Amino acid sequence: MIITVIGLGLIGGSFCKAIKQNTNHTCLGVDLSPDVIKKAVGEGAIDGECKDLSVSDITIVCLYPEATVDFILNSKNSFKKGSIVADACGIKEYIVSAVKAPLNDCGVTFIGAHPMAGREFSGYDYSLPNLYEKASFIMTPEGAPEEDTEKLRKLALDIGFRKVVVTTPREHDEIIAYTSQLAHIVSSAYIKSPTLQKEVGFSAGSFKDLTRVAKLNEDMWTSLFLKNREPLIFEIKEISKRLDEYLSALENEDESRLKELLRDGRILKENSLNRK
Repeated sequence: MIITVIGLGLIGGSFCKAIKQNTNHTCLGVDLSPDVIKKAVGEGAIDGECKDLSVSDITIVCLYPEATVDFILNSKNSFKKGSIVADACGIKEYIVSAVKAPLNDCGVTFIGAHPMAGREFSGYDYSLPNLYEKASFIMTPEGAPEEDTEKLRKLALDIGFRKVVVTTPREHDEIIAYTSQLAHIVSSAYIKSPTLQKEVGFSAGSFKDLTRVAKLNEDMWTSLFLKNREPLIFEIKEISKRLDEYLSALENEDESRLKELLRDGRILKENSLNRK
C-alpha cells in the first residue's frame, strides 16, 4: 500500500519510522516544515513528500484536534475514493462527529484512532521506530466497512502495537480522561508546590514518576482538555473527593482510617495489574 502521514512530529514521525522498519509499504509524508521533510527522506523515514493525496490507500493525520478537522474537511475531495483516513488524536468524539459523515459522502472511510504511546518531548527529532512496540492501538470504527477496519488493525499490529482495542468515541473519551488526561493535570498541579525549590537530593523514583508528564506541550494539551471537558471535570472532582478523605484522616490523626484508605488503594492497584 501507499500510506501517507500528515504531520511528522513525535507521533507522525514515529508512524513513518515504524512503517518503514516493519513493513514493505511505501510511506509518504506531509509537513509544514520543508526541513523536516528533507530530514525524514534523508533518514529513510519516508519515501518522499506526498504532493497528491489521491495516491494514498491509507492517510494518517497526526495533527492537533482543530488542525486535524480542518485538514480533513479541506482535503475531503482530494482523498482517494475507497481509501481510509485515520487520525491519531487523543480525543475521538470531537473528531469523529466532525469528519466521518463528510468523508463518507466522498466515498472515503474514516476510522478514529489513538496510539497509546508518547514521550515527554515533541517534534520529529524525538520520534522513534519502536515508540509503539507493546502499546495499545485504539480504534473507533463505528459503521466502517469490516475490510477497512481489518486493514487498519493489521497495519497497527504489523508496526509493533501489542493489541488493538475497539470502542466507541464516547467511551474512549470518558476512559482517556481518567487514564491520561487526569494524570497530566495532577502532575502539573503537583509540581507547583513551593517545596519543589528544595527537592534536589531528596527525590527519587516516586518524584520522577509523578512529575514526568508535567513536561508537556501546553498548546496540544489545552486543546485536548477543553475538547473533553465534561469527562475530565468528572475525574478531577473524583480525585478531589479522594484527597479530601486522606486530608481528613491526617487532620484528625485517624490512624485506622488512614490505613484503610492506603490498603484500599493498594488492593485496587494489585487488582488492576491482574487485568493486564
